[in-house]
Amino acid sequence: MKKLLVYIVLAGVMLVPWQLRAQHNIVYSQYIFNGLLINPAYAGSHVQLSSSLSYRNQWINFDGAPVTSTFGIHSSFKKEKVGLGLLVTNDKIGSYRNTGLYGSYAFIIKAPRGGVLSLGVQGGFNNFKADFSQLNMKVDGDPIFNGFFNELRPNFGGGVFYYNKKMFAGFSVPTILKHADFFKGSFEQLALPRVYYLHAGTYFPVDRMEKVKISPSFLLRVQDGTPLSADINVNVIFQDLISIGNSYRTGDAIITFISFKLSEKFQFVYSYDWTTSSIGGYSKGTHEFMINYRTRIRRVHKDVECPYFFTH
Repeated sequence: MKKLLVYIVLAGVMLVPWQLRAQHNIVYSQYIFNGLLINPAYAGSHVQLSSSLSYRNQWINFDGAPVTSTFGIHSSFKKEKVGLGLLVTNDKIGSYRNTGLYGSYAFIIKAPRGGVLSLGVQGGFNNFKADFSQLNMKVDGDPIFNGFFNELRPNFGGGVFYYNKKMFAGFSVPTILKHADFFKGSFEQLALPRVYYLHAGTYFPVDRMEKVKISPSFLLRVQDGTPLSADINVNVIFQDLISIGNSYRTGDAIITFISFKLSEKFQFVYSYDWTTSSIGGYSKGTHEFMINYRTRIRRVHKDVECPYFFTH
């Protein structure tokens, strides 16, 4: 299994075109710690109730740059056979705002040797808003820039996720509908592209006491209308309390992240994106924060073993 994972990573890196990409969908750096952001099959994988609140301020000091707030919560039910989750996102770029609300359901299958296969679906809606009258135009006259746009559109997606104590892998398409006909004309820039995610990684100890572990992983993104992109990640974990790592996002940024276990229930994550694209000359990078809270619901989870924060 480890050899297969290594071959997948190498193949993904070789296939990546090293060029600049435009961003059309929300890009997260901390999906490593919160897989629900990219895959509905992740719901229930923490066993206990797990909730996360994150904030991402992209391209600091760049007017109209993306600012994203996200709340996610999920848990397992029915003796870890079902996972349920909820994801709320608020993404603001200039005068444009996209608010999403999605519920997820995962059917969880336990393999005989300790592995877990999860099949997930999600459904919900996006509220698209744009107030072009807020823009300061040098030249007036185009009626489109005096308009206000506020529409609600449904969407759905799905994914698959497999994990055990040594590795994890998943594939997902969180939103399938593009509503291309709806956005034809003046508001084509508001249409959400369809994005495919392939994510995998492994864990292995450095010492015999397993006080230090290394977790390499990768994420491949295939987005309609843009070249293939990849994140290559390495996370070093110390005594399951602190982790420090780096990521490289092709054509975009080098990411440094650190995570602290504040208590048995709380975890804090901070990451900083060092922009490597041409935007870096006008921006001071990207800040992203996340606080995660986990607790058992005794009537639901009883005394089942829950995974560590740093696993999958």
